[in-house]
Amino acid sequence: MNQNAFGLIFTGEGNPYMRDLTLSRAVAAVPFGGRYRVVDFVLSDFVNSGIRNIGLITQRNYHSLMDHLGSGKEWDLNRKRDGLFMLPPFSTKDNTGVYRGDIDAFHSVMQYVRHSSQKYLILSGSHTIFNTRFNAILKQHEESGADITIMYNEDARFNPEEQNRDLRLLFAEDGITVRELEWNPRYPRSNYRSCEITIIDKSLFEDLVEESYSRGGIDFVRDILLTHVHDLKIMGWRYDGYVARIDSVNTYFSHSMELLNKAEAGDLYNPDHPIYTKVKDETSAKYGANADVHNVVMADGCYVDGTVEDSILFRGVTVERGAVVRNSVLMQGVTIRAGARLDHVILDKGVTVTAGRALTGYEGLPLVFRKNLTV
Repeated sequence: MNQNAFGLIFTGEGNPYMRDLTLSRAVAAVPFGGRYRVVDFVLSDFVNSGIRNIGLITQRNYHSLMDHLGSGKEWDLNRKRDGLFMLPPFSTKDNTGVYRGDIDAFHSVMQYVRHSSQKYLILSGSHTIFNTRFNAILKQHEESGADITIMYNEDARFNPEEQNRDLRLLFAEDGITVRELEWNPRYPRSNYRSCEITIIDKSLFEDLVEESYSRGGIDFVRDILLTHVHDLKIMGWRYDGYVARIDSVNTYFSHSMELLNKAEAGDLYNPDHPIYTKVKDETSAKYGANADVHNVVMADGCYVDGTVEDSILFRGVTVERGAVVRNSVLMQGVTIRAGARLDHVILDKGVTVTAGRALTGYEGLPLVFRKNLTV
């Protein structure tokens, strides 16, 4: 168990680019990879690093997230000491219960931060998926004497029309010291992008948040990191594994399709760093006499009697005889009736596609249907 660090995950970021996928849930609760939620990955990263004190800040549409995480049992976080702490918004004389930004949120949970016995805080967002342990970055942070260490990767992909919480790092000649930061740049000067992981001494975090809050600060990156980039020692720690940023419908779809590539999936689903999630007992997937299935991630409880290619099927999906599904993501409990045809489509939980219906999106513009619709 890591006794020197605790985690704080902020799940309150709104994101209009996720469209119907976040109408009734936070980004952290969006299903991903056939059986997981987005938050499962960073939460498992903490657990696999031996960190057993984790606070999770919620803002809106968090009921699905709380139902998924429960007491934290599946992550071995239902403990008498430390464990998983759900930190929903609440009203006090200093806080209205509605956060203007993450500084408001951090200020509202400062009692939890102060009561944590660990020295270092690992601050995390909830849009970014990767599979690693934080031991190496913690070691570098301690040995370098950094005030702040930011985990980053090299990512040349950029779409200014879907820009959201994009922090870019520019380094000094030593390749590790951050000399400048860019926040949502229209024309980035760096491909080194934050993975939403920041390590900081707990006492320094308290001081910076209190100072920024008293001056009307709203955003941790803009009002703390960018403000203090030249008077704090900020370092970078490079991560070279697979990183998925779930910051729009298009990135959600493209990263889902990447999981069909064994090289990508192998890096994300590293057996040495298992990904934990809420357990639901289901029967094994079943195939009818007419099933034709190629290159599919399929969860338990599915029944397929049609054609499915290059797609992700979550628990309990039914594809009837004569139906054709290609390049699509079908979430839990979706039903595709006989003769229907789907290509480049995302169907949220409980959607039913009626017999003979044809739904076709495009690469870069998948069709999305919200929960429980009948199409």
